[in-house]
Amino acid sequence: MATNRALKIIFLVLIGSTLRGYGQIDPLWTRDTAFVKQLYVLTNKFHSLSLTGYLQVQYQHADSSGIRTFNGGDFAPASDNRFMIRRGRFRLDYSGQTKDGDNRYSFALQFDGTERGVNIRDMFGRIYDTRWHLLAATVGMFNRPFGNELIVSSSMRESPERGRMSQILMKNERDLGVMLSFDPQDKHHKLYRLRLDAGFFNGQGLAGLAEFDSYKDFIARASVRELPITRNLRLSGGVSYLNGGIVNEKAEKSPRIYYGTDLQLSFTNPLGKTELRGEYVTGIQSATFASSATPGILPMDKNNVPVPIIARNFDGAYLYLLHTVRQKHQFFVKYDWYDPNTRVKGADILSGGEFGEADILFSTYGIGYANYLNENMKIVLYYDHPVNEMTGISGFTGDYKDNTYTVRIQYRF
Repeated sequence: MATNRALKIIFLVLIGSTLRGYGQIDPLWTRDTAFVKQLYVLTNKFHSLSLTGYLQVQYQHADSSGIRTFNGGDFAPASDNRFMIRRGRFRLDYSGQTKDGDNRYSFALQFDGTERGVNIRDMFGRIYDTRWHLLAATVGMFNRPFGNELIVSSSMRESPERGRMSQILMKNERDLGVMLSFDPQDKHHKLYRLRLDAGFFNGQGLAGLAEFDSYKDFIARASVRELPITRNLRLSGGVSYLNGGIVNEKAEKSPRIYYGTDLQLSFTNPLGKTELRGEYVTGIQSATFASSATPGILPMDKNNVPVPIIARNFDGAYLYLLHTVRQKHQFFVKYDWYDPNTRVKGADILSGGEFGEADILFSTYGIGYANYLNENMKIVLYYDHPVNEMTGISGFTGDYKDNTYTVRIQYRF
């Protein structure tokens, strides 16, 4: 009974969303059936409701079985190829506006479903100031306001995955917290192109089930919307800052401090559109000996004793070069690196020493092609070639064989 009612409500909402552009429902219908009366109520109540989503299905082949990779997650020990649903997103947005068309509030709820299960991705509310139309406050689970690659939707990003650095420092991109934004809505406002975001977040994001210490991450970003430099040249960019930390085995705070800058440049020319994007991040990352990734849970050994936390100086960057022809064919190359410990080189990393795999520098080269079949579907071909520095650790005395080939098809509505 409950299932039938839920299906009926979903049907009503979908039909209501479809009919909302046609004005009011014929009053003869509302007079004759209770069903259409409910439909009439929903089309009016949810006039600002939108449903969107996308599905990414892909086939991957790896250089060897069981590789560890940041291109979609590690392969199974006996497998060097796989089909997988990389992302299956469904998002609901509900928003309200003033009679003049300015934003008043919004709510977003997004889920991700794959063959491995269903998880939350976004759940937040946002309130806009309706007096000056300059400020907005956001609370809930949403993207951290740091850099450019983190905040670009996976449905819009050209490469199949974000860079190694982004995945290690801020796994799953999102976190639970509160943020205040300076975001002018009036395009004629003299500061319209400027956006400022600042907020406090738990720190572990979707990598863990709940906050495990008392320390919060403060994250701030100042960015400039796309700015015309010449008739064909446009520029945008920003600077970002994170100051936080995690509790260590001594019940003290181990720091996490990041400084970032990013730049995006686009040039329209007779051959199409050419874009250059880059981002650089440096700072201090606190994690364990075995991994430089931000912990999602309090790190413990097999005896349930907290393991030591190590603070490392790091830096990393990525660079995209893209060219799009006739808004249909897109060719791109990507380079990124992540050095988790800038104070050591490969020759210092030895088996049984004070440094380990988590200190190894990786550079990744990628090349891809995307065909936009229509406004709802695209196919991506991508080759990913990570290169590690040479060390004295078994498996990394040469280049670890972890190249991957990806064929992806994406549907979006």
